[in-house]
Amino acid sequence: MGEYVAGPKLSQIVVPEDLREKFTKDDLPEIADELRQYIVDVISEIGNSHFGASLGVVELTVALHYVFNTPYDQLVWDVGHQAYGHKILTGRRDRFHTNRLKGGISGFPKRSESEYDTFGVGHSSTSISAALGMAVASHYKGEKDRQHIAVIGDGAMTAGLAFEGMNHAGFEKDSNLLVILNDNCMSIDPNVGALKEYLTDITTSHTYNRVKDEVWKMLGKVSKFGPDAQTIASKITHALKGSLLKQSNLFEALNFRYFGPVDGHDAVGLARVLEDLKDIPGPKILHCITRKGAGYKFSEEGNPTKWHAPGVFNKETGEIVKIVPKSPQPPKYQDVFGYTIVELAEKNEKVMGVTPAMPSGCSLNIMMEAMPKRAFDVGIAEQHAVTFSAGLATQGLVPFCNIYSSFMQRAYDQVLHDVALQNLNVVFCLDRGGLVGADGATHHGAYDLAYMRSIPNMVVSAPMNESELRNLMYTAQLENKGPFTIRYPRGNGVLTEWKTPLKEIKVGTGRKLINGDDVAILTIGHPGNFAQQAIKDLEETGISVAHYDMRFVKPIDEVMLHEVFTKFKKVITIEDGCLMGGFGSAVIEFMADQKYSAEVVRLGIPDQYIHHGTQEELWAECGFDAKSIVTAVKNLVEYKEVVNYSAEKAV
Repeated sequence: MGEYVAGPKLSQIVVPEDLREKFTKDDLPEIADELRQYIVDVISEIGNSHFGASLGVVELTVALHYVFNTPYDQLVWDVGHQAYGHKILTGRRDRFHTNRLKGGISGFPKRSESEYDTFGVGHSSTSISAALGMAVASHYKGEKDRQHIAVIGDGAMTAGLAFEGMNHAGFEKDSNLLVILNDNCMSIDPNVGALKEYLTDITTSHTYNRVKDEVWKMLGKVSKFGPDAQTIASKITHALKGSLLKQSNLFEALNFRYFGPVDGHDAVGLARVLEDLKDIPGPKILHCITRKGAGYKFSEEGNPTKWHAPGVFNKETGEIVKIVPKSPQPPKYQDVFGYTIVELAEKNEKVMGVTPAMPSGCSLNIMMEAMPKRAFDVGIAEQHAVTFSAGLATQGLVPFCNIYSSFMQRAYDQVLHDVALQNLNVVFCLDRGGLVGADGATHHGAYDLAYMRSIPNMVVSAPMNESELRNLMYTAQLENKGPFTIRYPRGNGVLTEWKTPLKEIKVGTGRKLINGDDVAILTIGHPGNFAQQAIKDLEETGISVAHYDMRFVKPIDEVMLHEVFTKFKKVITIEDGCLMGGFGSAVIEFMADQKYSAEVVRLGIPDQYIHHGTQEELWAECGFDAKSIVTAVKNLVEYKEVVNYSAEKAV
């Protein structure tokens, strides 16, 4: 990797105070250009990072830190994909090349990393509620000059939490809260829904925007209105919005003062507007029109979804660097899901697909293209996705509700109340189950095995490979299966010949893959492949290891567990999930209930948050990669002190 050299103005900015003290408004466009170039220079070489979102808010980022007294004035970034410029301007330029690498800075704002990161984010739509809490606290403490700014994308605005926050904020009229709506018609995939259409109406109404500008210019000249000028202006603009847009303004209906739309790439204009807004009390919303990937030719002209996180690329040509493998590689689990659901839907007219704003991320876009009337992107709205799926199921359909494991946490009550309690046949395909890598603690799917197995009526399963995924999906859509969870990891599987014939798996049955006499290894899901490698590595030691792929955490295969505990006094469980309440806990519960006695070592994710790194690095850190399994087996057989190896390694 090369040396990263900041431009002449950017190199003078270590913290935002430098920006405010050393430069004028007229310098902001040049600073924005240098900041954008620095992001391109670094991300093009390190890859492994988000890209388009941060480029789209470069001018806004510069203007915000210029106008507001950060960190005293509190800036909250929603999701955090767009915060790279913010990180560079707030003391982390020299470490930016470590972005999302193990031991480096996080790809998202993180309170423990910087005082300028006022709220830790990663999941969408939290910024308004968080900033409102800060604003109310500041008012309570007498800090009435303190400003609070939430920057939220139009995609994140579709989530119910954003509207809940706005509904409350409209009531807290004494709070200094500014919501900046970053409107680029994109989350990761193009946005969907009525809100998108509403914002498009506002931004494309040339009549409204022209007349609004003329009215404001006129009011600026008639100072004789005196103190009543602001009231008159408000009434006129409100009438304009209602008549010219043929609908009331959604935001003003929630007691927000609405300003915009404004050009999100005019740094000087943004600074002027933000300075004006500082003096207006109460909740306000500034509607900024931006372009995802703005300022970099190839991201602007190319597919925005592709440039969301492109990996390593040639910054001069825009060519994304792809490593061509020497031999055929196994597919991604998500793609196996995508092709298999189409295959199932062709045979079963009841099969439907649902995802909350992640069609390309989970590969439901394959079904959306093949069967557009049977696959739904509902926007960033996980709660709605689950209850919508429940509604489909009441009518005899079989919805496959595909959500990232970490995002499913947001819809837990809907799983409990709307699906499981009614015993509806909704199939939850939880993508990114387990440690996901560079996205870090906010995105690891560490908890689904534990939180799903606690729900009555729920089947909880995990495939060890692509063929097993296909068979579990086939099984789940057969008649009267009830709530059914299938979780699988981020990344590639292990089979190049993956498109195997579909066959039913008897719910609650595992499979014995290897016979042995000294130790039994019980696995759930993809880590079974780590166990297979470990057993190969142990062959020369003379230790005889049996391997059981349990397939189901619930109902767990009790016949198989009776066999295990009747024969073995030394057992190891392995899961890419939290040890607290997960698969290993289920095995120990069975052992205790049936009054067996054995030494059981559980390998998995310890009771702590695991930060970012590659998946391989994190599997090793948590102590359940192949090498760690070998060590655990040797320690157990040689009667060394039995400890929680994963927790030891992860401390």
